[in-house]
Amino acid sequence: MTVALVLHRADGAPVSTAFRRAPFGKDDPFARHREIAWEGPGEMSAGRTSFIGELDVESYPHIETIVVVEGELTLTAEGSAPLVVGPEAGAVIGCGTSLRIEAGSRVRFVFCAAACDKPTKRGVFPLHTDANFTPTGTLPAEVLLGPVPECRSDKVFTDDAAQYLAGAWDSTPYHRIVRAHRMNEFMHLVAGSVRFAAPDGSVLSVGTGDSLFVPQGAPIGWESSDRVAKFYVCQTVPA
Repeated sequence: MTVALVLHRADGAPVSTAFRRAPFGKDDPFARHREIAWEGPGEMSAGRTSFIGELDVESYPHIETIVVVEGELTLTAEGSAPLVVGPEAGAVIGCGTSLRIEAGSRVRFVFCAAACDKPTKRGVFPLHTDANFTPTGTLPAEVLLGPVPECRSDKVFTDDAAQYLAGAWDSTPYHRIVRAHRMNEFMHLVAGSVRFAAPDGSVLSVGTGDSLFVPQGAPIGWESSDRVAKFYVCQTVPA
């Protein structure tokens, strides 16, 4: 089983992840630009995109979280002011949103998208590094290899029908055993660094500005020695 897929390195280093050019669904507005690294149960996809130009989308066909890693992307939902998304910022686009997309020069972003048959939340919802964090539940003692961390979250977007949750999260340092990941999870680190351990003893190190995807069920451990903050997308699918 794939433990984790690196989607982007902030330092420009190449990644070993294999990407394939393909749309996400038949009405994907980024169909000609999409590079998919992972697709799985629950109709979720993660990868990267490079785009320049303008698009008018009458009804966005799925839910999508975008984090820009180079350039600027302007997203204008009907009835709302334009949202300019630059490097290390992101946004969640609700399914069914009437949207104008503009990039005057080349923009690159990583994404995590999910199918949605019955939209419940339309609009564009920004992700910020200065999130409105509030304390959240922590990890059970039996999975920890050290002190219990203090965790906080800012839930920006939830669609219960698609089991899709996106926002920002941070935590004090902690060390966790290798265990099956409880959900599909996209992560883009906006502060700190993490070492992800695999069952064979190998370690994947990621730092600020890096993006990755961990499939539900993948056996993976976590070790951080400083504060970590990330944008995230989670989706839990039936076993």
